[in-house]
Amino acid sequence: MKITTNFNENIDFIEKGIGLSESYDVGRRELKFFEKRINLYFLTGMVDSWQLIEVVNSILALPRDEEYSPELIYQNLAHHNLTLLDDLNQIIVEILNGMAVILLEDSLQAISIDVRSYPNRSVDEPDMEKVIRGAHDGFTENFHINIQLLRRRIKDSRLRNKLFLIGEESPTYVCLVYLEGVCDEYLLKKVKERLDTVKTEHLIMTDKGLEEMIIRRKKLNPYPLVRYTERADTVAIHLYQGMFALFVDTSPSVILAPATIFDHMMHFEEYRQTPVAGTYLRWIRFLGIFISIFLTPIWLILVRNDYLPGILEMLTPDAETKVNIYLQVIAAEVGVEFLRLASIHTPNSLATSMSLIAGFLLGDFAVNVGLFSIQTVLLVAISAIGTYLTPSYELGLANKIAKMLFIVAIIFLDWYGFVILFLVWIIYLIRLKSFGKPYLYPLIPFNFRRFIKIFIRFPSKNKVKNKRR
Repeated sequence: MKITTNFNENIDFIEKGIGLSESYDVGRRELKFFEKRINLYFLTGMVDSWQLIEVVNSILALPRDEEYSPELIYQNLAHHNLTLLDDLNQIIVEILNGMAVILLEDSLQAISIDVRSYPNRSVDEPDMEKVIRGAHDGFTENFHINIQLLRRRIKDSRLRNKLFLIGEESPTYVCLVYLEGVCDEYLLKKVKERLDTVKTEHLIMTDKGLEEMIIRRKKLNPYPLVRYTERADTVAIHLYQGMFALFVDTSPSVILAPATIFDHMMHFEEYRQTPVAGTYLRWIRFLGIFISIFLTPIWLILVRNDYLPGILEMLTPDAETKVNIYLQVIAAEVGVEFLRLASIHTPNSLATSMSLIAGFLLGDFAVNVGLFSIQTVLLVAISAIGTYLTPSYELGLANKIAKMLFIVAIIFLDWYGFVILFLVWIIYLIRLKSFGKPYLYPLIPFNFRRFIKIFIRFPSKNKVKNKRR
């Protein structure tokens, strides 16, 4: 609905839309200028009071010898971010997003002023992405601070930040970030079209809800097709690799895409060490991921068929254990998940105590009463440690599901079940795509140059590519 010449009708529409009479945090300041009425609307908890006072003082200090017009106020307000609006619904959206809006009598335009000051926490290192060397700042729930952290690292004229407003009832800002000329143009066109066509009431679940709306994925697919990160340096390096990033207001996590399975296995710590040390860390991480999936299933096959070699005889389950080996493994795997979920919901001050009690005392008690064999507890624990070596939490969770399916297949079909499910699993991963990019690239389709870079951390080179300015 457009602004009309009837000032009172405009006021009634806006004040009803923002709930002025029913919400204590909605503010209104009525002013007089050139004998004309001016209404200033804002949310008290989302604006900088001093900036708001400066805006009011700037209006009252405008020269009185000039003809009244909204352009006069717009051109003389001492503020860096002003926008002219002519739609009443857009005015309501701006106010609810923390802007201050000036409504002018006898004018078909209003002025939106960015005086936002959101409550937010300090810039701290993300708990899930800690490094020994390097930056220790991470994204927060403040959308604008996150963009500033990225700007500090990328001072490239090709950096683009395209803003979208998504949500019919509760609009949320979403920013598409990419490097022009580096990110594929067809990919960007497709992403922009999907963002433009998103129809939803709100984005309360922020980035996760947005991901599910723009990525056309199979409903039963457990594997992540985008990567989440809370580190600005991780976003920066991936933008130079041709990815795009999606920043969602009120979320500290940033979506990176298109992401392959190998992108989920990389960690920034590898680039903060020497090439040899970085390569070593990468190999250890890959080994841990492999163990997290296949250690327990392969052990079950060897035990079931008496294939354990003499050197590994100590891994044979104790005969006095009263519970079937398959039930032991499943119960132990589920128990590890119980511990993980409990640690997430346990206050930090009690987390260490809970881990000691649950991990040590309960494990020891289960072995002593014959519920688990020592070998089962050992191998499941090693497998769990391998899961925690996975940089991407989403990939680690998907691999756990795959491991449980392997265990179930072995229970019913022995090693035949393992082989069949393994082939189905590989074919499934081959068919997966993230925004058109094969999930197993550069393994399938094979690209030797990029594939070797996955396993070896090469030293940085003094080389500058020609780029369009």
